Amino acid sequence: MEKRKPELLDNIEADEKNRHKTGISELDRILGGGMVSGSLILLGGEPGVGKSTLALQLALALKDTKILYVSGEESEEQISLRAHRLKKSNPQCYILSETELESILTHSENLKPGLIIVDSIQTVSTSMLESSAGSVSQVRECAAQLLKYSKITGIPVFLIGHITKDGTLAGPKVLEHIVDVVLYFEGDNNYVYRILRSVKNRFGSTSEIGIFEMIETGLREVGNPSELFINQHEEPLSGISIAATVDGLRPFLIETQALVSSAVYGTPQRSSTGFDIRRLNMLLAVLEKRAGFRLGVKDVFLNIAGGIKVADPAIDLAIVSAVLSSNLDIPISKEICFAGETGLSGEIRPVSRIEQRIREASKMGFKKIYLSKFHRNLSLKGLDIEVVHVGKIENLVRSLFS
Repeated sequence: MEKRKPELLDNIEADEKNRHKTGISELDRILGGGMVSGSLILLGGEPGVGKSTLALQLALALKDTKILYVSGEESEEQISLRAHRLKKSNPQCYILSETELESILTHSENLKPGLIIVDSIQTVSTSMLESSAGSVSQVRECAAQLLKYSKITGIPVFLIGHITKDGTLAGPKVLEHIVDVVLYFEGDNNYVYRILRSVKNRFGSTSEIGIFEMIETGLREVGNPSELFINQHEEPLSGISIAATVDGLRPFLIETQALVSSAVYGTPQRSSTGFDIRRLNMLLAVLEKRAGFRLGVKDVFLNIAGGIKVADPAIDLAIVSAVLSSNLDIPISKEICFAGETGLSGEIRPVSRIEQRIREASKMGFKKIYLSKFHRNLSLKGLDIEVVHVGKIENLVRSLFS
């Protein structure tokens, strides 16, 4: 066997990887423009979030490509029923109900598909190992064999993976190191919105997200999430404010709802949906210490509209405004939004991608946005929106409610 020699980096010619459009624009966005030949893609998510639905929609959307859909959890009849519910079809989509890896690879050799979908990797096993399907060794070996097959043939392989109670992919951690792309499908079964997030991508950025809405006919792509996450109220209501947030590289506006009331029982209640409860307690402490509001004896409830979880610190300013609005029972104008992080001393700190947030707010028709006074030299040419700079919580209170 001939030994490889070190090569100068400048002398190595690399061909740009061919990408194949999936027919689902939100999925293409996450993948960096489409699926790369010979790539191994892993999709994880909670039970019932829509992983199999997304995989089947992918199989049905690629009408000019031969698809091998392998299911170890459902029969061919069950998948056919789901396809009828999605009201889509693909004359080149082949369904295989099989769990043995060797049989799957044999059928793939005979069929020569353009894409293989495996639902799920935890149900597949190889006869080379004696352990049961789903064990650490089986998951590792099957994933490694599929990766090798994908690289040799150039066929992209789309794997669905289960997750554990703490939200991580089930099986060995090495599974995430083996694959080229790791996607997480997030969402609450009580809500219709789903977020597809990339946590690893060897062929693109991990800063993009895709948003879907679960409807009767499957997952619908959401092109403009700002319109969905802002409820239209006929009359001004206290305790509601709009935050200009960014998830990855994607800016959108989201509604924050707060309710402040007198504590019925001895210990005040603190409840938060879609936002870290510890950070909410910190913001309430800042309001009490720096702005003089007696919130320590009151119940405070917070909700992020749409059932999504937000970790962006720029939402702090909107939460503070919503809490103050509910406490004072004074509505905030529907034409105002917020983007700023709150520090422990009550200062309003600058946040990233502020110009993207401002442009999204202007596009959605907002006339005024509150942000940190430390944002300077903003490029706002052609935008019909007023920027209000605030340095501390006290300045925000005087400007909004005086």
